[in-house]
Amino acid sequence: MIVLNRQIIARNIKPSELGSAARCEATALSCRRKARRTRGLRPQVVGNPAESMPKELRALTKSRVGCFIALICVMVLLTGCNTRLPGQPTGAERWRVPAEVNDFNQLYAQNCAGCHGVDGRLGAALSLNDPLYLAFVTDDAMRHVIANGSAGTNMPAFSEQSGGHLTEQQIGLLVNEMRSRWSRPDQFQGMELPRYSVDESSGPSVVSVTAKNSEVGDATRGAATYKTYCESCHGTNGEGGSAGSIVDPNFLNLVSDQGLRTTVVVGRADLGKPDWRGNLPGRPMSAQEIADVVTWLASQRQRTNVVVNKGVE
Repeated sequence: MIVLNRQIIARNIKPSELGSAARCEATALSCRRKARRTRGLRPQVVGNPAESMPKELRALTKSRVGCFIALICVMVLLTGCNTRLPGQPTGAERWRVPAEVNDFNQLYAQNCAGCHGVDGRLGAALSLNDPLYLAFVTDDAMRHVIANGSAGTNMPAFSEQSGGHLTEQQIGLLVNEMRSRWSRPDQFQGMELPRYSVDESSGPSVVSVTAKNSEVGDATRGAATYKTYCESCHGTNGEGGSAGSIVDPNFLNLVSDQGLRTTVVVGRADLGKPDWRGNLPGRPMSAQEIADVVTWLASQRQRTNVVVNKGVE
């Protein structure tokens, strides 16, 4: 067969001159020769491939490429500008190290609102959103109480030096913002307010008032002062009236002498308790009377010494 193929190729015999078997062999040989010639050659595309595409498909492709480029440009512009993308947290919503928080609302909500109330009112502790209280207390006193707490009360220390987590700057921010937001100094112009001062180092029953003449409280005089100014609301001997007991040990053991003095002077406007001017119409309490009634209240405090004996349940 191979010899026959070579003879066909050498003599250039036409397929019509061959038999059927020889013609098939000649055709196969011709196909193999053409395959060897074109093997390894890549198809060549003539002209622009896009031109062979339908017009609708070319337009759709250009539209998609244009949208993609436009989207990239928009993303770059938004990244360059301070535009907040959907779902991106604001600066206030991002978590920060506690020492880096410098927003008053966040600091107050996390450290003060639990006791002093949302927006500084109607909490279990003294209302801080009270213009009279802010006119009565000094900035140094506020910073000291926030930083170091109040011994024997529920007021903890918040400064880092005392085991808390507030920096000096954060404490200063709280004091400054409370005063700038909630104080009304114009309401007390020309008014002589009782001074803010308690000497707790002398013991719970000794209260000193820094005024023109320092006054030391007296419990006996304080009992009489109580009957004059307080009995109508808090009952005989302070055991309860329309405003409840003022000698309840659960209350007195959780409030400092300074806290008692502040309540007598400032009152609790959010709870309807009048300040030192409103207990008797037209008769405000004097500095001496304030010192005396605070001393009497402190003398009602029942201190309990709890002795823990090992081995006894």
